[in-house]
Amino acid sequence: MPRTPIQTDRAPAAIGPYSQATRAGSTVFFSGQIPLDPATGEVVEGGIEAQARRAFDNLKAVAEAAGGSLADIARVGLYLTDLSQFAAVNAVMAEYFESPYPARSTIEVSALPKGVLFEVDAVMVLG
Repeated sequence: MPRTPIQTDRAPAAIGPYSQATRAGSTVFFSGQIPLDPATGEVVEGGIEAQARRAFDNLKAVAEAAGGSLADIARVGLYLTDLSQFAAVNAVMAEYFESPYPARSTIEVSALPKGVLFEVDAVMVLG
């Protein structure tokens, strides 16, 4: 099955040998989105809430570039460097998703690219 890369200027450019997302059939696999401002390429200032909002905004932009929306996302993966911040991230996620919510995993990691506090990836099904 052919893979189609997804790219938008409304989300940060890939900082390595990968695509922002890849579509295979009706499924879109998102690379991790971290809280980079797409205009500057810099990490947004602020705590975990500001970083989570920027990462979800980036995810939304890639979803739209792929022809979908956050409502089409079937699964998200959340990565936090401090799991004690989970409640704050959960509250931000509730601003972006409505019931029925996607499946989700939440994982504490020792570090993330560029020293950010949060990263999100996803799988979206279209059609």
